[in-house]
Amino acid sequence: MQKRFIITGANGHLGSTLVRMLSKTDAEIVGLILPKDQCTNQGNVRYIRGDVREPSSLRPLFEGAEEQETYVIHTAGIIDISEKGTPAIYDVNINGTKNIIALCEEYHVKRLLYVSSVHAIPEKKNYAVITETDSFSPDDVTGAYARTKAAATQAVLDAGRQGLDVVVVHPSGIIGPNDPSGNHLVQLILDYVRGALPACVSGGYDFVDVRDVAKGCLLALEKGKRDSCYILSNRHYEIREVLNMVRSITKGRKLPVLPMWMAKLSVPAMQWYAKLKKQRPLYTRYSLYTLKSNDRFSHDKATCELGYMPRDLRETIRDTILWYKSLKPQKAVSPA
Repeated sequence: MQKRFIITGANGHLGSTLVRMLSKTDAEIVGLILPKDQCTNQGNVRYIRGDVREPSSLRPLFEGAEEQETYVIHTAGIIDISEKGTPAIYDVNINGTKNIIALCEEYHVKRLLYVSSVHAIPEKKNYAVITETDSFSPDDVTGAYARTKAAATQAVLDAGRQGLDVVVVHPSGIIGPNDPSGNHLVQLILDYVRGALPACVSGGYDFVDVRDVAKGCLLALEKGKRDSCYILSNRHYEIREVLNMVRSITKGRKLPVLPMWMAKLSVPAMQWYAKLKKQRPLYTRYSLYTLKSNDRFSHDKATCELGYMPRDLRETIRDTILWYKSLKPQKAVSPA
């Protein structure tokens, strides 16, 4: 029986990376993109426009699913580094996930892989190592995005306990080439390359290559234990360490490092400037909090059970810069 992969958020950073990987197989790939998105069907890949908030728009994705060995990879979601979030982030990340769950149950898919986030996992005190958990609550995490991912993850696991075959992965901070939207981490690198980054801040996080996360998703889909969660992380990198890698590759200038207290004081001005320029702010109070939070995530479980092995970030940064430079003759990625 031919395999079929349904990928939501197929035009996003992770989703598009998964599509490229799976397009090299003989499986059928059906990608969900937003109504305004433009993607061209090619080979064994076809796209369907829809919205996870509208169940009727999702049904074309699942037509014929019962006649094939169908796997669903749910990557669609809104990443928001603001403190309070918006109604849309709750609707997309929680209710949208519940809509996908309901259709997976109705069409009896082989397995649902949900892409959660390390932010859904409660932060441990005293920088203790963070490992997988099997229970999630919005009350145990900080920030709107984390709360929505915790609630959605619990909904997926609840569906698993009701009989649906589910697996959950928790990526850390995704970075890497071929990012059509320019996430905040990619934006940091590209702003430096463009000469638009005046300074960097102290602090850091666990950053991981999008291609390693995509491979980890496919490994979890194939080898992951039912109702299990897997952290797909790398290791902690200081922001100045990341920018020093960019600097060594591009031969750019050295940037001053702002202490955290100064960065926090500058947040209102940065948000005002971003609004004036109709861009999103690179830093918010929540993102600065994250850069000082406990990010000692262990991917030992994924390595042991799945064979997950993340690469060194220097390779990631080099490939991201090469990708960006390949866009230069055309219109480059806009962080707006």
